[in-house]
Amino acid sequence: MQNIAPDARIHYRERLSPSLWLLVTVALAGPMVALIFVPVGSTIALVVGAAVSALLVIAFLALAPPVSVDGDVLRAGRAHIDVRHLGTPQALNGEEARQARGPGLPARGWHLIRGGVDGIVVVPNIDPDDPVDTWTISSRTPDRLAAAIVAAQR
Repeated sequence: MQNIAPDARIHYRERLSPSLWLLVTVALAGPMVALIFVPVGSTIALVVGAAVSALLVIAFLALAPPVSVDGDVLRAGRAHIDVRHLGTPQALNGEEARQARGPGLPARGWHLIRGGVDGIVVVPNIDPDDPVDTWTISSRTPDRLAAAIVAAQR
């Protein structure tokens, strides 16, 4: 029997988790909260401060948006698009990525940009019925994401 189901393999998956310095900064909220509870009791203050730090770090990690190419669908956060509606992706690093995130960012594009993630993939949207011109997606490995999009288009 021939398998007629579309290719459901995952070509690429990445979670745009916050950088280490941001997680450390968020975790510093715990000691500040603990200072508020010191008049109540030092043990309570220590437990509340540790709990606040742990909960904030876990929340930041759990809420980080995923980027994936599953079969023939590009998913970036909550948005998704079939790769047949996309043109050739462009992987950018360094100064080119900074330009694409800043002055070169198209107003009619769809953006998933995260601070602390240097790489960017810019993919033109060739669907004439879609008002979005391009997809601009942050990625720690923009070359791999662009290659996965091209592989899914084949």
